[in-house]
Amino acid sequence: MSAPDILDRLAASIPYIRFLGIVFERRGDELTALMPYKPDLIGNPLLPALHGGATGAFLEITAVMQIVSDTALADAAGGDLPEDYAPVIPKPIDITFDYLRSGKPRDTYARAIVQRRGRRVANMRIEAWQEERAKLIAAAHGNFLLGGSK
Repeated sequence: MSAPDILDRLAASIPYIRFLGIVFERRGDELTALMPYKPDLIGNPLLPALHGGATGAFLEITAVMQIVSDTALADAAGGDLPEDYAPVIPKPIDITFDYLRSGKPRDTYARAIVQRRGRRVANMRIEAWQEERAKLIAAAHGNFLLGGSK
C-alpha cells in the first residue's frame, strides 16, 4: 500500500472529513488539500461566507494529514507499506487561527508546512486560499504531539 492510499483510507474513515468533502493530492513532497464548496459550509448567508469552524477544521485536518503523509512516506522508505499499516494520528497541543478575509462560496485549498519536527512534537504553519495562493483567507500555527519516538 502506498502513502497516498493511506491518506485516502484515513480520510474515508473520518466522518467529518467526509462531511466537509476534503480530498488530498500529493505531488512530490507537497500535499494540497481541497475543500470543495457546498452550501452546507456557509456560516453567514447574508455575505455569504464560509463558516469559521469549517475553515478552522479544514486547516487542522490539513496539518494532521501532512504529518501522517510524511510519516507514511518515511515508513515506506521507497517501497510499499503493509496492508495492515495503521498511521498514528497526531494530536493538537495548541493551534491559533488567523481569519484574514471572508471565505467566499467557492472551493478552498490548503497546504501545511512543517516548520520543525522533533521526535515528539511537530511545529506547523497552515495556509488556506481560494482563487489566488497569495490572497490567504486563513492561516494557522500549531504544535502537534506525534505518536512517539522511533
